[in-house]
Amino acid sequence: MALPSRRSLGLALLGASLGLAPLAAPAPAHAIMGGAPASAARYPWLAAVGSPIFFVRPAGQFCGGVLTRPDQLITAGHCVSMFRSVPGVLTVTFGRDDLTDRAGETVTVKSVRMHPKYRETSFKGETVSHHDLAVLTLTRRVNRPPAPLGTPGTARTAQIAGWGFTSENDLFNTRLRAATAPLPGDAACRRAYGDSYDPADMLCAGSPKADSCQFDSGGPLIANGRVAALVSWGYGCGKPGYPGVYARLASLP
Repeated sequence: MALPSRRSLGLALLGASLGLAPLAAPAPAHAIMGGAPASAARYPWLAAVGSPIFFVRPAGQFCGGVLTRPDQLITAGHCVSMFRSVPGVLTVTFGRDDLTDRAGETVTVKSVRMHPKYRETSFKGETVSHHDLAVLTLTRRVNRPPAPLGTPGTARTAQIAGWGFTSENDLFNTRLRAATAPLPGDAACRRAYGDSYDPADMLCAGSPKADSCQFDSGGPLIANGRVAALVSWGYGCGKPGYPGVYARLASLP
């Protein structure tokens, strides 16, 4: 969802420190609004994606990710597009309920592969990411079960999880949270976003009572027990009339 200036500044400074100028901050990220604290043990395949030199957030976290193979993770493309030439500065951390803890395990990233059709447009000043998917290859295998992947099918609700904000003004949440969000259908997002919403690679989910927000990008949307999409973008967090937009995994090459 819409980025706070602190995240934009933090990642811009991170990019500058790596000599990656000129760098814009990643596209709008979508903490989980609504819901309740969750245990990372419930999602052994869920990772916090970040960098140790991203000082704005504990553990350097700025996105989520989903383990698909012992040495591969999928995340939102906009989270990692600027790191394609320096993947080694990225880390993924599994098994951590709170970002301020030292629980779980952290692995560095060996390579970043963007979706070949990834591109960016805009909607009301917000960056819209199309085919917003990337594959991270890790420097070593992890002994964790991969996430079950699938499609939403006829599901009317889905679960979302992440360490992000619990509201647009919440700058301090570091706790993993999960919520059940409605799946209102493609028509709801077409009404909200017009041609910026493409049902071929995007999924519509969320309401003012349950939505994803800043620093949730790349995290899972789980329908019928399977990860069907990843948090991608949206206009605000829980803003009436503007559901969240998720990247469908079916478009993964």
